[in-house]
Amino acid sequence: MTARTFPRPPSPLADNLRFLRALIARPKNVGAVLPSSPALSQAIARQIGNPHAGPVLELGPGTGSITQAILQHGVPANRLTAVEFDPDLAAELAGRYAGVQVIEGDAFNLDSTLGPHNRAPFAAIVSGLPLLNFPLATRRTYMEGLARHLAPGAPIIQFSYGTNAPVTPPKGFGVRRAALVWANIPPARVWVYRRT
Repeated sequence: MTARTFPRPPSPLADNLRFLRALIARPKNVGAVLPSSPALSQAIARQIGNPHAGPVLELGPGTGSITQAILQHGVPANRLTAVEFDPDLAAELAGRYAGVQVIEGDAFNLDSTLGPHNRAPFAAIVSGLPLLNFPLATRRTYMEGLARHLAPGAPIIQFSYGTNAPVTPPKGFGVRRAALVWANIPPARVWVYRRT
């Protein structure tokens, strides 16, 4: 049996500088002062469940800390699609994670961003977008859009820094707090939305 290898991430300093540049350029699209910690990234990836259940969609991967955890969780690179709005971060991700389909685009306009060939139901959707930076109506529309792209029983995994879920579940869905991660700046909560 051949051991799986993963790309070696660049130094935390390099990623922090990349993240800071994105924060300065587009502050509304970046919801933190640092990339997600390994502890938060792993807590998110664990919510995917069976890594071979089907394709996985990651929205707002930023510098790729959660992408790395998803791959380490066992999701094959060729079954992971990542949508990143920032062109520099998207290019960096595409170069770093061979086999992952990186799409530069807007997660709030998912149908157009994914195009007609990437709309197969996803076994999990991981959202790293800073939803609390957006109006409630925008958040609801976003979550309803994600629900249309899910396989039956599949989770939408969202993290936030607020004490409550960042958006009420779409009709027919429930939400639960799956993790509270103190080892992150700032501490974060992982929320899982799933059909009831």
